[in-house]
Amino acid sequence: MNRPLLLLSLAFLGANRLTAAESADLARARSLFEAHRFTEARPIFERISATNPQNADVHYYLGDLALERADVATAVRELERAVALEPASARDHNALGFAYGESAERAGLFGKFDLARKCVAEFERAVALDPNNVDFHESLLRYYSRAPSFLGGGPGKANAEAATIQRLDPKRGHQAFAILLFDEGKYDPALAELDKVLESSPRDYATLYQVGRMAAISGQHLDRGLESLQLCLKLDAPRDAASHATVQWRMGNILEKKGDLAGARAAYRVALRLDPEFTAASEALKKIQ
Repeated sequence: MNRPLLLLSLAFLGANRLTAAESADLARARSLFEAHRFTEARPIFERISATNPQNADVHYYLGDLALERADVATAVRELERAVALEPASARDHNALGFAYGESAERAGLFGKFDLARKCVAEFERAVALDPNNVDFHESLLRYYSRAPSFLGGGPGKANAEAATIQRLDPKRGHQAFAILLFDEGKYDPALAELDKVLESSPRDYATLYQVGRMAAISGQHLDRGLESLQLCLKLDAPRDAASHATVQWRMGNILEKKGDLAGARAAYRVALRLDPEFTAASEALKKIQ
């Protein structure tokens, strides 16, 4: 390697390597992120990114935080950067898939199709890189169950993903089939799948949340949905599960459907206190103030 290229390579490696102080900051920011303390984590990640722009991990977290606050343009930019820096990271491809999916929701007709194809390509790439990761199979399941065949989706693919998830993790397989049934408008069979999990794990956070989510969306079994979400609040939220802020938002949805607007407002305010950048809760509160 000639001297100019050697110096350039060393400069790149130096930019990518974290100082001891940055490593400590990154560990703290990750801890805050995993505790769903997003507003505290974000400025730390941004500070590290400003001095160390070649660190893929930081771009991943900044992209994920942008998704949390519905800043889709920032999410795409940060996650594309993460994937460019670490193309073999299944986690980063999966997150970029979500960013493209959110962008597709907001795009015009032709842009929507292009972004949807990018979305599924990223999800499929994540599964190819880490075929035993249930989270990544669930991303594909959700895409396949909602997208038409000309955009790479369809019920056959969705059911195959659910079967794969059940093979990898039987409990989450029941959750996966519940999602499919619910998307088909089969609420009671979906609830029966969740009950199979709750029979042996009555305090399973993710399953309880799904019971509440389905009630909030469908308007059915509202009391049971509310009780399930209230139980979630008594449990610690797993790192990759819906946060307590999201649980409060879904409780607000249910209380609205029950005609308890005062209760709904209170739930939305708690959600915003837990996560001041929670756009869905903010918008829901504005509608009923």
